[in-house]
Amino acid sequence: MDKGDELQQDEVQETVSLPVKHEEMRGELIVGLDIGTTKICCVVGEVFEDRIEVIGVGTTASLGMRKGIVVNIESTVASIRKAVSVAEELAGCVLDSVYVGIAGNHIKGFNSPGILAVNGREIKHADVKEVINAARTVKISENQRVIHVLPQEYMVDDHTGIQNPLGMTGVRLATNVHIVTADIGAVHNLVTCCNKASLEVADLVLESIASAKSVLAQDEMELGVALVDIGGGTTDIAVFCEGTIRHTSEIGLGGHNLTNDLSVGLRTPLAEAERLKEDYGCALSSLIKPNHVVDVPSVGDREPRRVTQKVLVDIIEARMIEILEMVDRELVASGQKNRINAGVVLTGGSALLANIVDLAEQIFDLPVRIGYPAGIGGRVEDVFSPRCTTGVGLVMYGRDLQRSSLRKEDGVVNKMKGWFKKMM
Repeated sequence: MDKGDELQQDEVQETVSLPVKHEEMRGELIVGLDIGTTKICCVVGEVFEDRIEVIGVGTTASLGMRKGIVVNIESTVASIRKAVSVAEELAGCVLDSVYVGIAGNHIKGFNSPGILAVNGREIKHADVKEVINAARTVKISENQRVIHVLPQEYMVDDHTGIQNPLGMTGVRLATNVHIVTADIGAVHNLVTCCNKASLEVADLVLESIASAKSVLAQDEMELGVALVDIGGGTTDIAVFCEGTIRHTSEIGLGGHNLTNDLSVGLRTPLAEAERLKEDYGCALSSLIKPNHVVDVPSVGDREPRRVTQKVLVDIIEARMIEILEMVDRELVASGQKNRINAGVVLTGGSALLANIVDLAEQIFDLPVRIGYPAGIGGRVEDVFSPRCTTGVGLVMYGRDLQRSSLRKEDGVVNKMKGWFKKMM
């Protein structure tokens, strides 16, 4: 072997010894769009087998919504486009399909039973779907449509509390489900806004159910927990026990009511009232020094006025007590409060109000904590706030739905065209 051959062989050996780099497979993109009364939050999640990486977040003021209802389509579309555009720029991709949160006083939730004869044979997927369909066959208002049918438990003959009856054998299969309905007009307007913003709605999700995905631990849901999502226009309640949903309801009051009360009570513009709430707000006036004074801008050309912080907090406290007492009455009326052994989790923008946990514990007589999004990676700092729990939860809901063996093939979005034809 001559010298040239030796050099060539060394080069070949050196080349072969270099490690081969493989580009990591990209995950599936799932997008959550929280269209709230005061803000719109778009969260882009890259979903891998073992994790979710947040790669884009866009948040903007919501114009055109009131108490979870679209009141101005053009303004809502513009706000959606703005939030989505920011998320797209951060994520480096174009978004075309979203999971959308829905809330408002028009939402109704109730429990319903279903039963099916299986005649001693093995229970299959078709049987599970059929017994769920039997449970959803209930009379509802003509302007309401089902958006969720959530199984709570199954019963095979005399055996109760079964979470998955597949493969079991029995004579009779029964179930209890939680059904959530929404006003067809409100659904239509929400979907129309997304479509006008060049987005396809993959599914509509009750916001409290989405938020629960991102803030509740499994042991809390097993022991019994109430999630209270205090948004801008509404307060959403969801109760879980033994690992499943037991109750949902909506209250038509939220953080915007606090701001409006300050605006009226202090005779200051809404934008200034919101700033004062964030800078000096508190849920307990007893903790405020009586001689601490703040400057309150006036309307028009009038000079700013000086008001004690205690006066400001008295206004906030009165409204917050009203909201939390309404939640407490709803929990008692549902028959679920004595099952809430893990306490209450507060989330939503108003959960950031100082000392709200102390006030809530006084009213509920239960342990209370603030819920922050968990179980995610990536741009965590952009979503680690009670304001973003619904957006993150929508991504998690989309992931779980796509992995589920009982996907919503007959879900709300697939039925919308039929509903809307009837409205014409």
